[in-house]
Amino acid sequence: MRRLFGLLLVLSLILLALPARLPADAQSGNDYQFFDITKHNVSGDFLRFYRAAPDPTLLYGYPITEEMPSKDGLQRVQYFQRARFEYHPELPEGQRVVLTPLGSKTYKPGTPITFNPNLGCRRFDNGFAVCFAFLEFYDKYGGEKQFGKPISSFEVQDDIIVQYFERARFEWQPNKPEGQRVVLTDLGRVYFSQIGEDPAALAPAQPLDGRPASVYALRVNAFCWKAVTLASDQQLIYITVQDQTLQPVQKAAVNVKVYWPSGIQTFEGLSTNNNGVVMVPLTFSNQPYGQVIKVEVEVQYGGLKSSTSTSFRIWY
Repeated sequence: MRRLFGLLLVLSLILLALPARLPADAQSGNDYQFFDITKHNVSGDFLRFYRAAPDPTLLYGYPITEEMPSKDGLQRVQYFQRARFEYHPELPEGQRVVLTPLGSKTYKPGTPITFNPNLGCRRFDNGFAVCFAFLEFYDKYGGEKQFGKPISSFEVQDDIIVQYFERARFEWQPNKPEGQRVVLTDLGRVYFSQIGEDPAALAPAQPLDGRPASVYALRVNAFCWKAVTLASDQQLIYITVQDQTLQPVQKAAVNVKVYWPSGIQTFEGLSTNNNGVVMVPLTFSNQPYGQVIKVEVEVQYGGLKSSTSTSFRIWY
């Protein structure tokens, strides 16, 4: 029972792993767009507002929820990585989508940086100035209309230089290539958690026309039932295959190689089940003590390939 509990715990941790950020692959309908990277739709007025931005992926990121009621039930909203859209039917047509002032709602003071705000800066009527690369980014991507006014000076938070605006937070990341060092914080996700939205709203959706969502990235994990075994024993290798949003990938082709001291044992033509899992049982005897047995895994699905490895030790 303890082994089973430990196995379930490890599997749960794998399934909760975070995906890497990847390029978007969108399917479009007449009045909607489905983003495979986060598996959410954007439609109607929200989609028109999104597409009207000079670089919507940069400014807003990808949708992380469907359109949904706000917590107070007074309006329709949709969360994106770096923004929240609000729908206001009382406003004139073409002006009904409004950005939530996430900078103002999430701002917490950091450590101010002292410098001369008269050099390479623009001061606003509220007393704050925008300077240097932040000012260049601010002007290039919409200025006050897009970001609102600055509501802080340069500050240090979590060891990075930031500046808050009414609707955004700028970060200075000097390790990035020149021209990409000003980055917008994912305040949409921050605010979603801050106000206690239901995490179920983050669950992947299906395209509005019912088409299956695309898989364009594979996340493969492998682990052993036992970290150490007897010289004569049984072992079970677990392999999980997930897509870019950590959903299970069914019917992925899996090949496994087990490197024993006496040679390589190969398992070919395996296929993941409905949970995106393959289990490979091993039975062995009279293995040398202290030997590390390496297991290599290769996965293919729809032209995509990925691999991983794991190992266990023959202890006694």
